[in-house]
Amino acid sequence: MDREQLKKIIDSPEAYDETKEETIFNWLRDCHGQRMRWVLVAVYLQYIILLAPMIYTAVAFFKTDQTGPKIMHATIFLFCNLWMGFVSVFGWVMLQRPSISREFKRLELRIVELSEAVGEK
Repeated sequence: MDREQLKKIIDSPEAYDETKEETIFNWLRDCHGQRMRWVLVAVYLQYIILLAPMIYTAVAFFKTDQTGPKIMHATIFLFCNLWMGFVSVFGWVMLQRPSISREFKRLELRIVELSEAVGEK
């Protein structure tokens, strides 16, 4: 941003002062941009890859009567389930990244406005 754009924004604080409501749809729209495409591909690919062993081990767990294979199937199922939880948390963090950077930009504009107000006095 150059100084003219900053001055224009500072002169009209209502343009950035009113808080836009952050909804899940805004987060999804921001996340589906070009820069975040690699994150979505990685998350969805891991979901697809982990869903197959989860379903297989769940079915195999209930089909078998022996203790050893039951423990193995339960362990694999829990590991896949836990990994999907980690991927979900990663996805949520990446969803909130654009809104956090937007808040930083608002804060920078406030600091510039205050420094100019203090400099005028």
